[in-house]
Amino acid sequence: KTQEFKSLDKTVSEYSSDREATNSELSAVLEYYAKIKERCIAKPETYEERKARREAEIQGLKEALRTLQEETALMQRRKRGGGRRHSFLAAA
Repeated sequence: KTQEFKSLDKTVSEYSSDREATNSELSAVLEYYAKIKERCIAKPETYEERKARREAEIQGLKEALRTLQEETALMQRRKRGGGRRHSFLAAA
C-alpha cells in the first residue's frame, strides 16, 4: 500500500504541476487577448461623435460647393468678357 500511496502522490504532484503551468499559460493568453482586443476590435461611436463628424463633413462639402460656384462664376465672366474684347478688336 505504501508503494501505491507514493505512486498516487507522485501522480497528484504531476497533475498539480501541470495545472499550475496551464493556468499560467492561460493567464498569459488572456492578458495578450485583452491587449489585442483593445486595439483590434472596433468600438462603436457615440451619437455625439457621429454627429460631430457628420457636421464637419457637411461643412467641408458646403465650402467645396461655394468654391466651385465661385470658380464657375469667374469662368463665365471671363468667357463673356473675352468674347466682347475679341469682337471689339475685330471691329477696330
